[in-house]
Amino acid sequence: MRNIIYTLSLSLFFTACSSSEKNQTPEQENTAPVVTTEATYDVLVTKDIVYAEGLSHESINSTSSTVKQLTLDAYVPNNTSNNRPAVLLIHGGGFKSGSKESGAMVYLANYLAERGWVAFSINYRLQDDLGTVPQEWVNYIESTNNVVDKDQAYALYPASRDAKAALRWVFANAGTYNINPDYVSVGGGSAGAVSAIMLGVTEAEDYYSEITPNTDPTLATTNSSESVKVRAILDFWGSGVTARLINDLYGKQRFGTNDAPILIIHGTEDATVDFAEAEQLRDYYINSGVAYEFYPLQGEGHSAWNATINGKRLEEVCFDFLVAQQNLNKQ
Repeated sequence: MRNIIYTLSLSLFFTACSSSEKNQTPEQENTAPVVTTEATYDVLVTKDIVYAEGLSHESINSTSSTVKQLTLDAYVPNNTSNNRPAVLLIHGGGFKSGSKESGAMVYLANYLAERGWVAFSINYRLQDDLGTVPQEWVNYIESTNNVVDKDQAYALYPASRDAKAALRWVFANAGTYNINPDYVSVGGGSAGAVSAIMLGVTEAEDYYSEITPNTDPTLATTNSSESVKVRAILDFWGSGVTARLINDLYGKQRFGTNDAPILIIHGTEDATVDFAEAEQLRDYYINSGVAYEFYPLQGEGHSAWNATINGKRLEEVCFDFLVAQQNLNKQ
């Protein structure tokens, strides 16, 4: 992913719309969910839930296409709570490979579900799926000298559109899983972190309104009327590139005071997504005044899942960040 992150020198960020208070139960109103510091609950896993559909073309935006079902796995704590927090997790792979069954995402989903979160790990369209891309993206990618890996650049749009659809699905189905919609977070590693950051800083119309149902009828499957709000971002060696693209292509600055608080974890010797990307994200947050935590992993490279921070494993740092930023009740 290094080429896109370096060469698409783009600039921006997302807080997904307004809160879904209409979906709250009386138990959830004005009451923060309870989570536990230790693994407390068995986890009920449901695989391959369809959250939306997307087109897969034979070539970029060709008239010949097929419909691809987009799926996620749900990790649900086996408890009786009617007031649960949730987290949407997105796998990495440079937008070229990977799946919702990535070991790191499965581990983190189980870790959080054992402690009271409902966790979702998603699949999304990858580079070879050739999802629909707005014509202005095609023009930009083909005309600029900043794009080294054009195929990867094309993959950014459908992957982002799908992540948006998955987030809206979570809010649309909050009642089914007893999720309090005021406590929904996102996270991911590498390309997944790129999408998670995008979810936490862009606006509702971004990665949706650039194409129309006439161009892509599968938009009708994406819960487009659902209002969403991201409360925290878990960024493992990611980048703000997809958010910055909205600025480069549409002149819309997204990084600002409405962004979701972010946990930035990044290796200083990362040869895939340069450490400068993490520093840039930190600077955006310094300028906006939104809460953030920034942890450079000294001497570490990409995907340093086994690293520790002040003696704590990364999942423990995530737990502490989510609890602190959302004022969750901890037992």
